[in-house]
Amino acid sequence: MDKERITLLWSMIEPILEPEGIELVELEFKFEGGRWVLRLYIDSANGVTLDDCELVSRQVGALMDLKDPIEQSYTLEVSSPGINRVLRKEKDFSRFAGSPARIKTSRKVNGRRNFHGVLKGMENSHIIMEVDGNKVEIPHEDIEKAHLEYPDSEMFRRDARRGPR
Repeated sequence: MDKERITLLWSMIEPILEPEGIELVELEFKFEGGRWVLRLYIDSANGVTLDDCELVSRQVGALMDLKDPIEQSYTLEVSSPGINRVLRKEKDFSRFAGSPARIKTSRKVNGRRNFHGVLKGMENSHIIMEVDGNKVEIPHEDIEKAHLEYPDSEMFRRDARRGPR
């Protein structure tokens, strides 16, 4: 899907989620399995529940029916971003400082485009990352893709889960 349409959908959807305390993390519109899918990844301070997904599905579904920005038929899917969530906004890189991440840039930074290391935060619109023991500064505007990258063994650690247990 083209960037203009993604930007349009994002600008329509994000404002209806914010009053609910829900963050739009990622938005995809893809043809897969013989059908079009509009997939939203959401998050909140206390994690994402099934009730949150249902609420967003109802609200976004009603908005899409009203505004009708997508010509073809599609399926709406809403879910949490998962442990290896996408990093998009500048605040994401500060929020997840100390976490392992993988970043791909649109142009070379320090002679490379792919980085795997530990996020250290943001400074002056640059993502600070420790890669192979070295500090790397990556301009936010050069980010092509970025996501947390926890090893599989981390997914089931009790202390890695959110909220009271």
